[in-house]
Amino acid sequence: MELVLIRTYLLEGTNGQLIVDGQKICSTIELPWKDNQRQISCIPEGRYRLAKRYTPRFGYHIIIRDVPNRSNILIHAFNDALAESKGCIAPVTTITGRGRGIFSRFALARLVRFLDPAFAECKPVYLTIKSGI
Repeated sequence: MELVLIRTYLLEGTNGQLIVDGQKICSTIELPWKDNQRQISCIPEGRYRLAKRYTPRFGYHIIIRDVPNRSNILIHAFNDALAESKGCIAPVTTITGRGRGIFSRFALARLVRFLDPAFAECKPVYLTIKSGI
């Protein structure tokens, strides 16, 4: 399965659209691009393998594998990238500003449910990140 994240880069945050087979799954928010600096930048564009993960802090979420010079990059719930993210991606139902959105927990639950069959069958799931400009 291949997910595509089409980003719009802004000074205060990065907004995006997560698409599978031409269908929008949800919107996304991230930190602004700051040359892949740890904890203050979104991750570089590219293709990454995804895996489902559970932790007591975030519940079920997605981990992004093999991000250059980064570790523990997740797709998890948050609504304000500058206030709550250290480089991760948040699915949101609606973008409300630059790097801001609402109802992230609902969007994450929808995304995890959507990906569950592929993870259950041990099929590879990839995320390709690219610019919308």
